[in-house]
Amino acid sequence: MGTAKVILQDNVRNEWIDYNGHMNDAEYVRVFSWGVDSFMNLIGLDESFRDEKQYTTFTLENHVCYLDEMKRHEPFEVHLQLIDYDEKRAHVFYELYGKDGKRAATSEQMLMGIDQTTGKPARFPEAVFSEVKGLAEAHTPDEKPAQVGRVIGIRRKK
Repeated sequence: MGTAKVILQDNVRNEWIDYNGHMNDAEYVRVFSWGVDSFMNLIGLDESFRDEKQYTTFTLENHVCYLDEMKRHEPFEVHLQLIDYDEKRAHVFYELYGKDGKRAATSEQMLMGIDQTTGKPARFPEAVFSEVKGLAEAHTPDEKPAQVGRVIGIRRKK
C-alpha cells in the first residue's frame, strides 16, 4: 500500500539529555506525543475543530521500543504509518529517526475518538473519518513492522 509519512522534524533539546549522556526515555514519549498532535492536525482535529465540535482523541495504549541512543542537538524525524482504523479508533505506528537515518525508537499506539461533552468514545466526525481513510490508503504498510503487536515478557530458555 504505502510508505511512512514524515510528520515531524526537530532536534534533541539540551534539557532532554539525562545522566547517561543521551536523550531521556521520557523525552522519546514526548516526541511521540507530538507525533499524535501532528496526526490529529493531519486528520482535521486541530485546535479550532476540537473547540468547536468538542471532539478529540485519547491515547488508550502506547508501546515504545528504544532501539538506539539520541544525542544532544541531534536532528530527528518522526514517521507515521496507519496500521488499522475503524469508525472510532486509529492504530498508529511511529518511528523516530535520528542522524543519517538511524532508527532510534518506535511507538505503537491505539487512539480513540472522544466526545468531550460526555467524556465517552464517539465515532470520528465524517470529515475526520474521511481523512483517516485517506491516510490509511497512502500510509498503511504492506507488512506490519516487527515492533507492532509485541508483548513484554522475559523469554525463558528451556
